[in-house]
Amino acid sequence: MSIEPSCSRPVDGEDIVHPRVLPFIIFHLTCFAIIWVDVQPVDWIICGALYVIRMFGITAGFHRYFSHRSFKTSRVFQFFLAFLGQSSAQRGTLWWAAKHREHHKYSDTEQDIHSPVKHGFWHSHVLWIFSKRGRTVDYSIIKDFRKYPELVWLDKWERLPPFLLAILVFAIAGWSGLIVGFFLSTVFLFHGTFTINSLSHVFGKQSYVTGDNSRNNLFLAIITLGEGWHNNHHHFPSATQQGFHWWQIDVTYYILKTLSVFRIVWDLRSPPKHVIEGKRKLSAITIERAAEQLVSSFSIEQIGKAVLKAWAHTPKLEELRKRARISQAEVETFLREMKILELPKIENLKDKAQNMFTYIPSLNPIVERANQIIVHAVSAWLLQNDLCESAVGV
Repeated sequence: MSIEPSCSRPVDGEDIVHPRVLPFIIFHLTCFAIIWVDVQPVDWIICGALYVIRMFGITAGFHRYFSHRSFKTSRVFQFFLAFLGQSSAQRGTLWWAAKHREHHKYSDTEQDIHSPVKHGFWHSHVLWIFSKRGRTVDYSIIKDFRKYPELVWLDKWERLPPFLLAILVFAIAGWSGLIVGFFLSTVFLFHGTFTINSLSHVFGKQSYVTGDNSRNNLFLAIITLGEGWHNNHHHFPSATQQGFHWWQIDVTYYILKTLSVFRIVWDLRSPPKHVIEGKRKLSAITIERAAEQLVSSFSIEQIGKAVLKAWAHTPKLEELRKRARISQAEVETFLREMKILELPKIENLKDKAQNMFTYIPSLNPIVERANQIIVHAVSAWLLQNDLCESAVGV
């Protein structure tokens, strides 16, 4: 069981497939051609418009519709959303949605391919896309949309939408429009979207207990049309709106709400009142992950060393060594029976949990489980370091 965030690199089999990185690099290098073209004001207008429009294709289409089915629409507009999303050059609709569903299933665990907590910033931000595991996808996860042949066809021809868009921009605004309007806006769009995988699991506020490190971030919400309310989203993924309160700006939801007036989309899902208030009962897996998250704020090694130092010349250490010869379970039992000042108190655990989460139905299950994990981890540390068998100076 991992009780501390790991920054280890991806496991074997997730090494970067270097030829696949070249188009991504070329996109970035092409932007430097801005030095040699005569940039016009209209080019910047195209750049801004394509950023916003295609971001909507990602947020409303790829994410809220194809990944979470948070609203309904016609088959025609469904294809339009898929085409618009793919014009961002972020691979195919079915691939994107399937990988995102995997993310929610394993969020911030070792199986989460783009967790910054487990794999570091750069891997979560972009490198995972070019890894072997990132290239493959389990399409059975997305079989509800894979039944549409036009979506399967579009997913196969993932580069067609951005190619056609580039031709259109060039026809309208020439080379300067192509460089600034298409390539530069696409690069901005890449990194704007990618911040939700990386930064929104590191910076911001955790209002709800979700069992992962998802956070709410106003700045990210602005640059991604509302996706920055990421902790809200992980709390209730099937909601169309991600800004749960009126002050939480969610441009994507405003647009979808407007489209619903004209029946272009319908059945937009809203989070129930008890969900917004954080009164929904926590699942066992959420409690487990939240407890591990709470424990990660403590150093097990420091606690273990403090215990040994405090007990160095007392009968307690001899009893600990005796129990260690039997089993780890005996060590855990002994640690629970003793009043160990070096272990964090329940009150301290509660205070930390309260500071972590704004809306929480009950701290007790999380705190109790966190206490169990700490005792287990400390006993394991004592045994693994052979410190119960010999008098080691601390």
